[in-house]
Amino acid sequence: MSKPTPDLLRNVRLFSDLDEKDLESLAEEFNERRFAAGDKIALEGEGGLMFFVVESGEASVEVQGEAVGTLGPGAAFGEIALIDRRPRTASVTAISALKAYGLPVFVFRPFVEARPQVAWKLLEAMADRLETAESR
Repeated sequence: MSKPTPDLLRNVRLFSDLDEKDLESLAEEFNERRFAAGDKIALEGEGGLMFFVVESGEASVEVQGEAVGTLGPGAAFGEIALIDRRPRTASVTAISALKAYGLPVFVFRPFVEARPQVAWKLLEAMADRLETAESR
C-alpha cells in the first residue's frame, strides 16, 4: 500500500504550515483506501473515525440527502468529526473510482494537540463550514 506524498499533504490547508519533517512523519501514518463509484465513504450521523485526503477521483457531499458539493484530488474531509467526536455532519459518496488516504482519530488527535498551527487551521475550517451552513 502506498502513502501520500508530503506534497499532497502540504496542499491540504490543515497541513500547509508544517515543515518537511512533520509532513513526512504524518504521511507514514496514513493508510491507502480505494473506493468504487457509488461506495459510501462517510455517512451522515455516524461516528467519524477517519480523516481523509483524496488523491484521485471524485466524491459527492450530501447533507440530509441534498448534494452540497464535490470533492476531488487534494480535497480533505472528516476533520470536524475527529475533533468533537460527534456524528458526521455529511455523507460522502464516490462518484468515480477514488483513491484516498485515511488518518485514524487515534493518530490525528495527538498530532493536532502537539501542533498549535494545525489547531488554528482546524478552527478556520470550522468557521468556514459554519459560514457555508448559515448561507444555505
